[in-house]
Amino acid sequence: MKTRRSDRLIDMTRYLLERPHTLISLTFFSERYESAKSSISEDLAIIKRTFKFRGIGILETIPGAAGGARFIPSISEEETRAFIGDMTKEMSEKDRLLPGGYVYLSDLLGRPDVLRKVGRVIARQYIDKQIDAVMTVATKGVPIAQSVSSYLNVPFVIVRRDSKITEGATVSVNYVSGSSERIEKMELSKRSLKRGSHVLVVDDFMKGGGTVNGMKSMIEEFESELVGITVFAEGSFEGHRMVDDYTSLLKVDKVNTLDKTIHVSPGNYLERVFGKL
Repeated sequence: MKTRRSDRLIDMTRYLLERPHTLISLTFFSERYESAKSSISEDLAIIKRTFKFRGIGILETIPGAAGGARFIPSISEEETRAFIGDMTKEMSEKDRLLPGGYVYLSDLLGRPDVLRKVGRVIARQYIDKQIDAVMTVATKGVPIAQSVSSYLNVPFVIVRRDSKITEGATVSVNYVSGSSERIEKMELSKRSLKRGSHVLVVDDFMKGGGTVNGMKSMIEEFESELVGITVFAEGSFEGHRMVDDYTSLLKVDKVNTLDKTIHVSPGNYLERVFGKL
């Protein structure tokens, strides 16, 4: 059914947002709205301009018979800084400090609004990288991996510390815990990751880096390539951290268990992505 331009623009925008990194042909839109390709091209130009102005993302338009449009999600520097600033304030609240000096994150990483922003922010860093899968370890990293994978439009895989019968045959690796220096084991289903994949590792919190280093070993077992490592927050660590090439959105600088205070600052994300803190 032929549609008005206003209705067409709304539906095209929704369609593109729901299918990031997917090339959609002009022919498809033309047939969907019973409109000329020239009209569709004008509509895409409006959407492209708006996406750029609002910092929503990039709309690539590819000419030619096999061309079309591809939406690549992003987020503006201003919005990113505001989000990280908000998170540093919320993370610095006294009631987040748990016995043993642990920081409570479950409420933040259970909020859809926070997860959507985290997904966009992390995906923004790898906007020009080839990524075939997002990897995390069960359980708190799962919502982050799911959000990032939705913006990159790739599968996410979950490494577990104990095998599940529903996973079938698995690959296991031993790794040294960065904080306790104990030997631990993690497993991943053989069906989860294709050989030769380009993998992004994400997690909720990193201290000594042992778990992340274990996932690096897992990726090597699958003869795949590590593209990058990004964590929601990192903690201060006095010993030798097992990974040094990583990105963090937040950094827990100081924890005082006596007066129950915690100090959180921006991680190295702003410097790595925008070139300045």
